[in-house]
Amino acid sequence: MKLIVGLGNPGKSYQRNRHNVGFRVVDWLAQHWRIDLSKRKFGGRFGSGLVGQEQVALLKPQTYMNRSGESVGPAVGFYRLAPEDVLVVMDDMALALGQIRLRGQGSVGGHNGLRNIVEHLGRSDVPRLRVGIGGPRSGEAVGHVLGDFMREEEGVIAESIAAAGSAVTCYVERGLEVAMTRYNVRSERKGDDEGSRSRRT
Repeated sequence: MKLIVGLGNPGKSYQRNRHNVGFRVVDWLAQHWRIDLSKRKFGGRFGSGLVGQEQVALLKPQTYMNRSGESVGPAVGFYRLAPEDVLVVMDDMALALGQIRLRGQGSVGGHNGLRNIVEHLGRSDVPRLRVGIGGPRSGEAVGHVLGDFMREEEGVIAESIAAAGSAVTCYVERGLEVAMTRYNVRSERKGDDEGSRSRRT
């Protein structure tokens, strides 16, 4: 079984925030895989189904970002999952807007949601898929992540949500290493191309 966790904050006021891109990826997956996310379980929105031959569960913690581990920990314990069977989908200010990066382990990178999950699980080797939201142009980081995407950013982020959904599907069907090879390289090339275009203009 695979558990896919999208991070974000509950409530309409946070719905389109940059910080909620993890929720949006899980919503994309729920629609793509036809999994109902209406069930309340483990302190979150939960649903499960089959993807190919693999049983998959989707979870959107409703505990607010900084307490995400209070939802993820019980789910991992209930299903007795190994770390490699849990994938956390989250925003990342260190990545360019729309870039995605899949890793099997690493630091929390200043992300409080991931930090809380690591604390509750007692280990850091939890796979994570980071979706780039870009850094703040001015002001503090908190204001940036809790702000909505600008109109001109929405097309890019919608495209990256679909790419992240495809990467998660590859992870479920083919494994972490294959997904990393396919999607990290693709994302890095895209980032290089966008950087080149911005330098030319």
